[in-house]
Amino acid sequence: MKLSRILSNQNGVSRKQANALIAAGRATVNAEVCTDASLDVDRFATVAVDDTIIQQGSPARYLMLNKPAGYLSATEDDVHPTVLDLIAPDLRAGLHIAGRLDRATTGLLILTNDGTWSRELTEPRIRIPKVYRVTTAHPISPETEERFAEGIWFEYEQLTTSPAHIEQMDATNARLTIYEGRYHQVKRMFHAVGNRVISLHRERMGAIALDGKLQPGEYRALNQQETQSIPCR
Repeated sequence: MKLSRILSNQNGVSRKQANALIAAGRATVNAEVCTDASLDVDRFATVAVDDTIIQQGSPARYLMLNKPAGYLSATEDDVHPTVLDLIAPDLRAGLHIAGRLDRATTGLLILTNDGTWSRELTEPRIRIPKVYRVTTAHPISPETEERFAEGIWFEYEQLTTSPAHIEQMDATNARLTIYEGRYHQVKRMFHAVGNRVISLHRERMGAIALDGKLQPGEYRALNQQETQSIPCR
């Protein structure tokens, strides 16, 4: 929301009066004087006029969870436990999942209440790498690397996946890097080359790597370096 609108909506003044207050240097955003009435201000920022708080910023939350198998990447479900059940009740309000994992998949899951930040993390066009450790039912065929690098056609979406990189560890284990995160993407890619995924574990999203100290079901807040590794445009 524009700074001038916040002042006029919540301070009982007209838009013209709000613009005058801002131009006079009487408005602050996060304790910094702001004279740009058109500045976009999110709900996490504290806005004040003459030391009177107009908007008290909500705390932004960015959590890393080591997701165990058996939990849905959802905020609520009538049948299955969800990943939100693993989070302390006082931290749950407003959280959503940035890059879902299916119920059987384990590993790095990010939960946040910052929608702008999570879109930058998950938007396919931004091409942030997602790294998975994969175990397959059958030996990984020699042509898999080439097929994945070319991209796999998905009939339902009518698109070809972005080039992916596979690092084979042994006959049935590999580390796969993709740049999207479409519905069951990894499993569908292996299915397209005549194989089947029997175990899938996400290790990394961009520069955010799963903390090796976290046991399945445990979580921690992202540190400043991790949150700032995803630049919001």
